[in-house]
Amino acid sequence: MPTNVIMPALELAQESGKVLHWLKSPGDTVTKGEPLVEIETDKVTTEIEAPASGVLGDVTARDGEVVPVGQTIALIFAPDEARSVGRAPAVAPPPRAGGAAAVPAPAATVKASPLAREIAREHGVDLAQVTAAGGKIEKADVLAHIASQKESAPVDVTAARLTAASPKARRLAAERGLDISPLRGSGPGGAVLAADIAAAELRETPSTPRPEAPGAGTVWRIMAERMTASWTSAPHFYLFREVNVSRLISWRERASKQTGARITYTDLLVKLVAAALSRHPGVNASWKDGAIVRNAHINIGLAVAIDDGLVVPVIHRADTLSLAEIAARREDVVSRGQAGKLRPADIQGGGFTISNLGMYGVDAFNAIVNPPQVAILAVGRIADRVIAVNGQPAVQPTMILTLSCDHRALDGARGAQFLGALADLLEEPLALLV
Repeated sequence: MPTNVIMPALELAQESGKVLHWLKSPGDTVTKGEPLVEIETDKVTTEIEAPASGVLGDVTARDGEVVPVGQTIALIFAPDEARSVGRAPAVAPPPRAGGAAAVPAPAATVKASPLAREIAREHGVDLAQVTAAGGKIEKADVLAHIASQKESAPVDVTAARLTAASPKARRLAAERGLDISPLRGSGPGGAVLAADIAAAELRETPSTPRPEAPGAGTVWRIMAERMTASWTSAPHFYLFREVNVSRLISWRERASKQTGARITYTDLLVKLVAAALSRHPGVNASWKDGAIVRNAHINIGLAVAIDDGLVVPVIHRADTLSLAEIAARREDVVSRGQAGKLRPADIQGGGFTISNLGMYGVDAFNAIVNPPQVAILAVGRIADRVIAVNGQPAVQPTMILTLSCDHRALDGARGAQFLGALADLLEEPLALLV
């Protein structure tokens, strides 16, 4: 029995996926677990691995095709089933002008002028079937042959109609995707010249549709739909807190020296948010089907900007990882997210999201809850600000946190308790050791 290759569902709300590129061709031998096809889902562009070893066949979804989740897009046959492999149909050669069977390329032995060959190639005429009035086939001989074909098979008159044009005009038209058949040229007998192509191009320019601007791909569209759904269905409220991060800065410097790893503030936030979530499990929850569902594990997502939108790779079981492990995991998923190489497991299971725009110089902002999660933390930049220290004004490095909450599952008091616990940890990270 062949094994089905199906369009996977990577998210609850996903209804379809787009086949970007097959990494194997029909008839190729594949090994279970090796990358087979690139697909674009509602959040990521990812590689799907072969579900079995064998021979790829019956590929029904072409590059660029959008397929419903669960639909079979190919089969993998066992080696003894290889004879059943369905290969992609061969591309049919263009039909002749008269609708007859396709013709082979002119034989090298046929004597013909370059223009005659060009006209014959354009109209699918076999030069071997053309009668030459002289020693070699000329343009007039090809035209006469086409005219005779029209008389014998007049059904496809339009296809057989010849538009007189210079070779340069034909080449320019082909390069620019311009149909010369409706043109009336300025050459002898109305032949289309190169200047006529340029003039026709100018006339078409105002009405020629232009490609869409980049940034409106599937990932961007789905992101827009999900954020719109969250914004219109989840009643948001926001909690703000400015925290003194002087000790956090010192902690980062010590941790980087001790571990030898490149520890970022995002890594520290993941570590401290995980600790705060363990003390306030009501924030590590989801709103599903009208009920609050607490998550079994602490999995923290990181909002990462990519060329085509926003992805949220997840650091699973963050509460069990060391700082060095969090840094390695963060660097891995962020780099692969920006390269469009995230795996399905990388984006699944998130229970809380951190969105950090501090590196862009943003002081504070309000993030939209990533459904079905119930809260998201927006992080601003670290900056020297005047605050009160022991009753006196002092310049200290601070960070502004904004906790966005879904009021259906989280109220102000519980949200504030979580944010307070997180603020305490940021101001005194060594409390983690207590």
